[in-house]
Amino acid sequence: MQFDILTIFPNIFDSYLNESFIKKASDKGILKINVHDLRKWTNNERKTVDDSPYGGGLGMVLKIEPIFKAIKEISKKKKKTRIILFTPRGKTFNQKKAFQLSKYDNLIFICGRYEGVDERVATHIADEEISIGEYDLMGGELPAMIVIETISRIIPNVLGKPCFLKERMTKKGGFIEYPQYTRPEVFEPTKGKKWKVPSVLLSGHLKKIQEWRDQKMKVIEK
Repeated sequence: MQFDILTIFPNIFDSYLNESFIKKASDKGILKINVHDLRKWTNNERKTVDDSPYGGGLGMVLKIEPIFKAIKEISKKKKKTRIILFTPRGKTFNQKKAFQLSKYDNLIFICGRYEGVDERVATHIADEEISIGEYDLMGGELPAMIVIETISRIIPNVLGKPCFLKERMTKKGGFIEYPQYTRPEVFEPTKGKKWKVPSVLLSGHLKKIQEWRDQKMKVIEK
């Protein structure tokens, strides 16, 4: 799986891409993540990527020209490609969408900034618009990280052990979540107060443990 990220702040991704499972999967060649500086595709010495909006208003808007040039160059590299623009007006990202997107060879993410992106990018360039929630952010970089991690988790061998996916994923691409506990068996936050692990988890009775998990689990397949 290849991810291409188009942003004007490429350094934001440095620490994220160099830690944990994402780093390990990249080193193994399971994932390939390219962060592209949009300024590379500008046509003046100041590397201008934005301009004031038509009709007036506060802030600046990312221009269509550098985005068009970048996508034209980047999208040549893979056949099964999906171009995604992150915007609060997009459809809300969920596990079902992550499963659908995991079937592509290459995902290209356009990270907006400032007051947004020229609407012609959404209309003529992006295949779809995605939001990670009904709130406003400074840009699309955090959404890109969230989508990368969610998709990467369901790509075989990224987590290291296939059984992780088998246990927690559903056939429809959703996931299963239930309460988890570990040592100590009894935790005392203050004198006289005890927080205990449910006794069934200490019983060693696998059938009863599974029944307890079935009762407590939440299945998310939206």
